[in-house]
Amino acid sequence: MNIIKLLLLSALISYLPLHCMAWGTEGHRVTGEIAARHLTKKARKSIVSILGNESIAMASNWADFIKSDSVYKYLDEWHYINLKDSLNENEIQSYLQKDTAADAYTKINFLTTQLKNKLLSQDKKVMYLKLLIHIVEDIHQPLHTADKEQGGNGIKVLWFNEPSNLHRIWDSDLILHQQLSYTEYANAINYATKEQIKEWQKQPLNQWLYDSYTISQSILSEIKQPAQKLSYRYNYDHVATLNDQMLKAGIHLAKVLNDIFG
Repeated sequence: MNIIKLLLLSALISYLPLHCMAWGTEGHRVTGEIAARHLTKKARKSIVSILGNESIAMASNWADFIKSDSVYKYLDEWHYINLKDSLNENEIQSYLQKDTAADAYTKINFLTTQLKNKLLSQDKKVMYLKLLIHIVEDIHQPLHTADKEQGGNGIKVLWFNEPSNLHRIWDSDLILHQQLSYTEYANAINYATKEQIKEWQKQPLNQWLYDSYTISQSILSEIKQPAQKLSYRYNYDHVATLNDQMLKAGIHLAKVLNDIFG
């Protein structure tokens, strides 16, 4: 009976809206692992008091796992922001200044403020911290900032001759193609210099969104035909960008957590 339940849950998760599932399970764990390595001692201690024995890497997927529970349906829109095609930087910044939607930008700001409240209940701390970890990571998956074709979900492609879509390519196909565990992957890309870390951690949230959006526009423009075939060359052309985005996600997340708890 337990095996049947697990199979049903797996099937349900496979049909969840992929627009909400950036990086996939392994990508989230990679970025969570990197973030954990850049925490202050004080922040690390505070996070342990909230998450207990659960690591940031493991906690980072909670916000996707709960999509199997309709009680949390209202959180779906928190995972992304729909920015229209072909916007320039000024247009994006203007949009963000007026943004009141339930999206990744407004909810990262909300969660950050809430977690600074020392009177917040323990159950809220756990939930809000897991959400914040996940959503900060989400917006570094470039297609989580793009409105076009539901963030690329509607763009069907072939990945090594297997049916996929552009969003899934960046969520998981590219990451899994590297054939590394999440700890091996974190070790392989956690190469930022002190100067890079300092520069990236000065960047505000709106800059992260603009950078991801710029990458998304390039990714979307490259698909010229239905069922376009992607394989080794696509990996060669894009794996460095993928790795940079996961690394930046970890560094940015560590800064957010250090600011809250450190």
